[in-house]
Amino acid sequence: MFKGMVGSWTLVGIFLLVGMLVLGAFFGEMLGGNVLALMGAGLAVVLGGIGSIVGVGVAGEKAAGITAEEPENFGRVLPLQALPGTQGIYGFLVAFLALIKMNAFGGVLSLTLEQGWQVFFACLPAGLSGLISALYQAKVSLAGMDIVAQKPEESGKGMILSAMVETYAVLGLLTSILLIMFAVKI
Repeated sequence: MFKGMVGSWTLVGIFLLVGMLVLGAFFGEMLGGNVLALMGAGLAVVLGGIGSIVGVGVAGEKAAGITAEEPENFGRVLPLQALPGTQGIYGFLVAFLALIKMNAFGGVLSLTLEQGWQVFFACLPAGLSGLISALYQAKVSLAGMDIVAQKPEESGKGMILSAMVETYAVLGLLTSILLIMFAVKI
């Protein structure tokens, strides 16, 4: 059901990233640093969001099936469905921090082209790790739901397995936060 979708959605994210890079490379001078920085912030949200939307949706389908057969397992499958959704939140957080760094809420700021690229690339770790980890976390969550369906008392093991994938989304988030806070010079 979900096997081919991971590669397909990863390719969609890569195409978006490459498209933005090409756009920035050829039209960066015309667009300016502010637009490049906003494109990076937008990519963090969109890539993490795609992974979360697909992951939570697929996990929700399986959770609904398990709940239909055994309603008492709803509380056990719900966290497994929700786990792939955190990557979208991480992307939003990175974009928000980038906007704060750009002083987007405080007035007019004119970023140089170099500063725009710095913000753009600082947002990528959270976006890319969010996309890929959410899709794979959904796969692990589906397997965890199989544990719940067969042995409900072992549901914690499925949660732990799924949370292990989250580690890499958190590393991407922390990398982007550190880059925005300390490496981007505005």
